[in-house]
Amino acid sequence: MARVIVDARDAVAADARGWGRYARELLAALERARPEGIEIIRAEEQGAGPEVLWEQITLPRILRRERAALVHSPNCFLPLRRPCPGVVTVHDLAFEAHPEDFSRRTGTKYRLLARRAARSAERVIVPSRFTRADMAKRWGIDPGKVRVIPEAPALPVTDLESPEGPYLLAVGDIRLKKNLLRLVQAFRALHADGLPHRLVLAGADQGQAAALLDAAGDAPVELTGYVDDARLDALMRGADVLVHPSLYEGFGLVVVEAMARGTPVACSAAGSLPETAGGAAELFDPRDVAGISAAILAITGDPSHRTDLAQLGLARAAELSWDAAAALTAGVYRELL
Repeated sequence: MARVIVDARDAVAADARGWGRYARELLAALERARPEGIEIIRAEEQGAGPEVLWEQITLPRILRRERAALVHSPNCFLPLRRPCPGVVTVHDLAFEAHPEDFSRRTGTKYRLLARRAARSAERVIVPSRFTRADMAKRWGIDPGKVRVIPEAPALPVTDLESPEGPYLLAVGDIRLKKNLLRLVQAFRALHADGLPHRLVLAGADQGQAAALLDAAGDAPVELTGYVDDARLDALMRGADVLVHPSLYEGFGLVVVEAMARGTPVACSAAGSLPETAGGAAELFDPRDVAGISAAILAITGDPSHRTDLAQLGLARAAELSWDAAAALTAGVYRELL
């Protein structure tokens, strides 16, 4: 039985964001599947001290102690010196494309260690063809060792009542790459023209909230702050449109989460989003405020189009599953075992 050690720290985080959801859902699916000849072992107790020391010193010791046949780091930071082959998941290169969204210390760690991890890894897993191409362009990573494994909806569906409508919803931490200022500007124009909706922005403030409220003027814009899974599910189910205007995404999990609930999606045509949407969303140029407005109106102003998008979205979301992702990931492990 080959022992595969997975860095599971993000999987047990209390307020899991995208990477945490990936680690949690992938590990759960791998443990359900019990791939033949493979034993999955979680490494999740970091203890005291900086993360980088655990990643580069403590984890290699665990690998030697457990006689690991393989290590998988689902969060970019693979041990650079290790006693076994390594697989690393790189979700995106946002820290390269939008360094302004990261503190100097965090950005430096990502740019130095994530790049070296990808170069040293025997295999790299990415969630989209876009991220594979971006790694080849920015870092010179050989696409031949990169495997594209899409993510899947993970947010539980609850019975929590949705807020009263009508409203548009955007989900994600409030930071520059999410491009929410242009969305607010587009919404303000729509409100002035009589759109009856309000705009709900669900996500932790990373320093942009005040500018968004100022740009909204008298248009009804609500900032919820970070919301837990149940409330996020309720917000998604009740929205007339999920609007995702991001300038850069490595996958865009929020898009397929909305689709899985039958919520029509209008999203940016940037990064991986057209690939993730799979023809089931209204696309727009994220730098064109008028284009964002037009995409929203195309859905809110045409009930037939709204219904068609909802059905297309349900079908697209059904194509993706964590069990499929786990099977493909186990296949990557077997390439190296």
